[in-house]
Amino acid sequence: MKIRIAALATLTLFTTPAFAHVGMDHVHSLASGFSHPFTGFDHFAAMLAVGLWASQIGGSRLWLWPLAFVSAMLPGGAFGFSGLTIPAVESTIAASLVVFGLGMTFAVRAPVALGAALIAVFALVHGHAHGTEAHGAGFGAYAFGFVAATALLHGLGLGLGLTASRVISPLVTRGLGLVTATFGVALLVA
Repeated sequence: MKIRIAALATLTLFTTPAFAHVGMDHVHSLASGFSHPFTGFDHFAAMLAVGLWASQIGGSRLWLWPLAFVSAMLPGGAFGFSGLTIPAVESTIAASLVVFGLGMTFAVRAPVALGAALIAVFALVHGHAHGTEAHGAGFGAYAFGFVAATALLHGLGLGLGLTASRVISPLVTRGLGLVTATFGVALLVA
């Protein structure tokens, strides 16, 4: 009996906490922050969509809209990390896909400031979702990781959108917008 208790006690020393998201066992590091936007297709699609939509419309939107997303995502992450609740986070994230997707599908030429404000509101909620996943004292490194990944995804969206419109057809971005919006609707009704 004493051997069993000693073995059980030894085994518990080597266990780690279980998290709801597979692969998110160290959600306080730069690497986990960087990987987080890639682990949920909703985040991945929204961040690409911002770059794609900005590439369609052009001008200062090419850098202001992605900057608005990243800038608003940081305080959202801090809110989530601190335990501040925002109602309807998942449905707002899904709604962002619908809005960004429709913006792409119809190549909506939103004014720079209006588009940036709309994008920032949705980014605040995306950031909140990232922040609620963070645990421990390493929020700064984790936040730097998800900001870097977000900027990379925006850049990929910009590059894909600019390339598609010049090399293939502007209809590619519109088609991707329709797919994005449809995915958002599917998340809303699920």
